[in-house]
Amino acid sequence: QVQLVESGGGLAQAGGSLRLSCVASGRTFSDYDMAWFRQAPGKEREFVTASRRNGGITIYGDSVKGRFSISRDNAKNTVFLHMNSLKPEDTAVYYCAAGFTAWASGADLVHAYDFWGQGTQVTVSS
Repeated sequence: QVQLVESGGGLAQAGGSLRLSCVASGRTFSDYDMAWFRQAPGKEREFVTASRRNGGITIYGDSVKGRFSISRDNAKNTVFLHMNSLKPEDTAVYYCAAGFTAWASGADLVHAYDFWGQGTQVTVSS
């Protein structure tokens, strides 16, 4: 089992920045691919970004390209989501996810991930 705990959410103004963190426990962190998804009220869960287990390959959803970035510190079992140039439409609950075979299954797909955090709310005001 893998436990994921997100933190860093909160209220930001449009154009501002936030950094989310996700700490993993229970398995060797470098064994799995990591991702961030988000879900706004009344909408489906949306892919944000993913990092392959060695951190060498990352992919991004179209809506966040050029504004968000993912990084991971395997020594600290932590993955980060750096969010810049925030927009009101970025308002959502952000979820951290871990998957052992996500890259083979489709790293931008919800079902590719085996474990999920509880989510952290990000609200961007205009």
